[in-house]
Amino acid sequence: MTALSALTRPLSRWMVASVLLCNLTFTVQAAEIQVGFSPEGSAEQLVLNVIQRARQQIRMMAYSFTSPSVVKALVQAKRRGVDVQVVVDAHGNDNRASRAAMNLLANAQIPVRTNAAYKIQHDKVIITDGQNVETGSFNYSASAAKANSENAVVMWDVPAVASVYLEHWQSRWVQGQPYQPTY
Repeated sequence: MTALSALTRPLSRWMVASVLLCNLTFTVQAAEIQVGFSPEGSAEQLVLNVIQRARQQIRMMAYSFTSPSVVKALVQAKRRGVDVQVVVDAHGNDNRASRAAMNLLANAQIPVRTNAAYKIQHDKVIITDGQNVETGSFNYSASAAKANSENAVVMWDVPAVASVYLEHWQSRWVQGQPYQPTY
């Protein structure tokens, strides 16, 4: 093996790996990134801010969904004319508080689906207007806001990142079953 082939062989493997993972690697310029934590309150504020700033579309994936403030913000967004759709874990939301939250959304004409395709759908993501992404450990629940140690990160103006998250969201949405309100 020559010195040149020794250099190009690992490089070729690296290039193949880069091609295989290229949709997971991003160069982001001029993006604003914000972080928040709970129970200090800044994580919930970031989540609410993302929802309030949405103008055209909100796509949300949730593991635990019980937060009255998040429900209220989503309903207000719908009333502003924002297209809102939510997919939640079927197993983690089979309780009274979650059903109440999902009922409020469904009764406000917000499509909700429950996904039982996985042991748990543990995603906690909001994608807005095809360009902003909120994610982190923060469940959309009162416990996450007031009792748990959680984090949230918002990436503003990152359409390439948002596009990948939207693809992931769409795959979970398609797997889900439409939620039928219980009252």
